[in-house]
Amino acid sequence: MKSFSSASFANDHAEVLDLALAAVARHPQALFTNFQWFLYEARDTVFFTAFSTTRFDQDLIANLVAEMVNLAPQLTHGFVGARPGQPFPKHLLDAITSVEYVDEFDGYPDKWLSKSTDIFERNDLPLFRVQAVVRKDGPDAEGRASILQVRSSHALLEGSDSALLTRSQSAAHGIMSDAANKIGLISRIGSTLKGWMMTLIYVGLANVMARPDVPWGFKTLAIKRHRLRLLAYKLGVRQRSLMFALVTHALNGDGAEKHMSKKVIGAAYTMLDGERNNSDDDFFRVRALEAKFTVLDDFVDYVRAVDDTVDHIESKDVTKFQTMMNTVFKTLRTLKGIAPFLIGSRFWRFNNFIHIVLTLVPPHRTYGPMTHGMVEPIYCGAWHPVSNICTFCPGREYVTFNFSIEARYLDNVDKVLPLIERIEAMAIAPRNKLIVEADEA
Repeated sequence: MKSFSSASFANDHAEVLDLALAAVARHPQALFTNFQWFLYEARDTVFFTAFSTTRFDQDLIANLVAEMVNLAPQLTHGFVGARPGQPFPKHLLDAITSVEYVDEFDGYPDKWLSKSTDIFERNDLPLFRVQAVVRKDGPDAEGRASILQVRSSHALLEGSDSALLTRSQSAAHGIMSDAANKIGLISRIGSTLKGWMMTLIYVGLANVMARPDVPWGFKTLAIKRHRLRLLAYKLGVRQRSLMFALVTHALNGDGAEKHMSKKVIGAAYTMLDGERNNSDDDFFRVRALEAKFTVLDDFVDYVRAVDDTVDHIESKDVTKFQTMMNTVFKTLRTLKGIAPFLIGSRFWRFNNFIHIVLTLVPPHRTYGPMTHGMVEPIYCGAWHPVSNICTFCPGREYVTFNFSIEARYLDNVDKVLPLIERIEAMAIAPRNKLIVEADEA
């Protein structure tokens, strides 16, 4: 995982604000990039949650939201009546915040994780919510007085924003593409043509092969970072390869019966790349990559094969797939305006034969007033229609695995920890391969 920051490329703030006010007066999502538009239309959502020693009340929650908006002004975009960059009046704060009281924290955070469809029920409210659950009788034996949750449209926040806000740093987005760093004309034309072709194929398949709605579930795991680091070193693989393999191997199942695939698991995963170019999205820092993991019953063989696949993918130009996807988003947005019936509910229930999305967000390390009193583990995840997702959120001490998956896979999440224990107990022959990675977890 490369380093990340909130830096963007220069623009005139006053001029941008004037344009923003004029644009949202015409259409609430007028300022959204094509990638943002795609995630908004899909009703994609993200969540952040953690326990805190602070006993939250309505005033503290309102102050927290004010600080969030100051550090991430994009939270003021995307709804009817929005005034980009301006503080929220009290009636909006009251509508998007809540505090409730419980006897114990049993079952949290899993019991309140959801698709967050309520965010989109009213078009005149900001596209995020902030909630706190407070223990009635004060802190529990672990000193936890509250649990806080932030839920948002994915169009407004990504994993790097969550990491920056956790550190009380600016998560503002300016112009994230770099016009000075132009990708090759041939490469751009090729990616664009592939994007157009993929869009037409995708729309056709989606309207024919849309999946029915299925029961959905959410589950989290918290694992010590040091434990994963030692196991990755023992196996001779990258930490992210280990996490990808643990999740896909456990969810797919052991033995002859496989739940995802008997041969190849289709996965999409995300990464950050500091090398921006003129084809990048102007809002999102993240890049999407596509991988195919060959199914192997022996976990040691499997995790090493996953690591080889990741190595091969990332040794190539990681911009091509995202450039193609940006073309897809732009073409879909145009089609929606011309023939909206093509991009209806059936379209969003097609996953393009991807079994799982794997997202490793930047390290979440609490610092400053935004997360004062917050304690690890920190949980951070996402939901997208019919996409099984596992988000890996590293902190100082823990890495959390945050699952948003079909309910039929939920029991298999419980296989991850026994799998780790089994591999830890094995004597494994060393791997003759040099692994070089940043502190990605």
